Amino acid sequence: MIRIRRLLPPLLAAASAVTLTAGCDTAEDRVDKPPADNAPASPGSPGAPGAPGSGTSPLDNPDGTAPGLAPLTSAADREAALGIIDRLATESRGSGSGYDRDEFGYAWMDTATGVPLAGNGCDTRNDLLRRDGRDVRMESGDDCLVETMELADPYAGKDITFERGPSTSMDVQIDHVVPLSYAWQMGAGTWPEDKRKQLANDPLNLLAVDGDTNSSKGDSGPESWLPPAEGIRCAYGVRFAQVARKYELPVTTADKETLRQQCGT
Repeated sequence: MIRIRRLLPPLLAAASAVTLTAGCDTAEDRVDKPPADNAPASPGSPGAPGAPGSGTSPLDNPDGTAPGLAPLTSAADREAALGIIDRLATESRGSGSGYDRDEFGYAWMDTATGVPLAGNGCDTRNDLLRRDGRDVRMESGDDCLVETMELADPYAGKDITFERGPSTSMDVQIDHVVPLSYAWQMGAGTWPEDKRKQLANDPLNLLAVDGDTNSSKGDSGPESWLPPAEGIRCAYGVRFAQVARKYELPVTTADKETLRQQCGT
């Protein structure tokens, strides 16, 4: 297969990222161009066991490599969810002074170290589209670019048909479950740069979701924003807590209590 090479210079990402909020895709994602020229390792193949397209319980997906996000409905699962949330540390939310998207690396870099799917030759956005989509069709002659797919969006609770293009790509965005600006205010500003790059590209912290819904989130914590689909809120809280605990990030007391309320029985 002939591979189309596309380069996304860090300077382009730096020029674009400042225009959008931390919880949303950045401007260069609108063209869906990966920085890759190595043969990718596919996150999954449609139709195979565990393939993209069906949501996975966050309790069964501690590394974020399985697709989507499934509701937690049983009493046992919700009790387990509360156990994860209860172990979160709390602190007051600090100042956003000094925050810049570039502090977490240029958007959707494939070169972050120490996280799944990185270094496979495809940018993070397209890795996540392939992970979470079903009936995925790649661009002809390219192993990375998702041309079309179907998404069962967990946040708005609806199905979305995705088609790559200037006016349609942002119908599906990649959400940072723990927004980067939120992380900065909770202590990430003092981290080594490599750790910030990991957070920005870790599939545990990333979900393909409805673009308009994600845009409404911005850099909000759980106290200020929860997914509109109420049935997914406990699972969202677990994923938020999993990311925060992995990266030793505290949350605010109000955010922790909000997460607990979503999984209360």
